Amino acid sequence: MTSQGTAPRYDRVLIKLSGEAFAGEGESSVAVRTTAMMAEEIGAVAREGVSVAVVVGGGNIWRGKAHQAAGMDRATADYMGMLATVINALALQDALERIGIPTRVQTAIAMHQIAEPYIRRRTIRHLEKGRVVVFAAGTGNPYFTTDTTAALRAVEIGAQAILKATKVDGIYTADPKQDPTAQRLPYLDYLQVLQLGLQVMDSTALTLCMDHDLPILVFDMSVPGNIRRAVWGEPIGSIVCRAARDLQDGDHSSALKKEAV
Repeated sequence: MTSQGTAPRYDRVLIKLSGEAFAGEGESSVAVRTTAMMAEEIGAVAREGVSVAVVVGGGNIWRGKAHQAAGMDRATADYMGMLATVINALALQDALERIGIPTRVQTAIAMHQIAEPYIRRRTIRHLEKGRVVVFAAGTGNPYFTTDTTAALRAVEIGAQAILKATKVDGIYTADPKQDPTAQRLPYLDYLQVLQLGLQVMDSTALTLCMDHDLPILVFDMSVPGNIRRAVWGEPIGSIVCRAARDLQDGDHSSALKKEAV
């Protein structure tokens, strides 16, 4: 199935990239080739007029939970994680601009020498001008995840969907790498995710999306063209939305239209 020649389902999206997405297979930190590949995928959508914002994690550089378990103060570990996201954001900005995509990094913690501070109206203006905006440093507060940042920023900028790019092709009943009997769940509503305890996003982020009828699309980032397919509304990966029951009945197109209104 191809989206060639059709209009995008969403005019403005927020892409959530984990820190691990920046590391290549068997590598840590920031892999240049992997980051360049992500930039190409994002750039292909931005070139077609879709407004794109990105929230990045920092787990490839700093895993705060491991240090908390060893006794580090939670707030200190979280602030260090925020700094790690800035490194990833700058790497993505560089990769995007090297392929001709104008990009701005905005941070929730002021660091004027390397990035803009997050200002909502400035962000929206950048998006209107066709620039990709990369959000770094989370919300600027400890105890909040980058998933919550993604939900918050998506609501603030009027994104029509969150695209959660992962290393698996959707949401499963269990970890498919650990459990060969795990089944992919193509359509879920927010309450199902909470009730089943599925690790899609943390409960704060999921509740915020539910309160604002913001769909979450979970898909495999490693497949070329998947970001475009998600933006064009093709049935890839898994979708979490209030219209999930309509999707289960097979009316994918109309259900997505309801969510985008």
